[in-house]
Amino acid sequence: MKMKKENSKSLEQFKEKHFGKIGTTKRNELEAGYENFKIGALIHDARIKKGLTQEELAIKVGTTKSYISKIENNVKEVRFSTLQKIVELGLGGHLELTIKL
Repeated sequence: MKMKKENSKSLEQFKEKHFGKIGTTKRNELEAGYENFKIGALIHDARIKKGLTQEELAIKVGTTKSYISKIENNVKEVRFSTLQKIVELGLGGHLELTIKL
């Protein structure tokens, strides 16, 4: 059975159709939301790799299990200073920041 590809769209086409072009308010909000989601997912994956529970990570960083959970589940945005503590103190890693123009 052959599938028709005429209705297929790339992710970029989908985002443009439903959220507008890059630079519009709605599109910027979508992209910012994705970045917050990605940070939470990265923290979650690193925590699991290190064999830590949310509670253990929270203790190392000086925060609560609830706060770590909210970051990992994209309920709360993480402050940069807290992100540094999570990565460096909690996970024993190094946070790198780049700016692309």
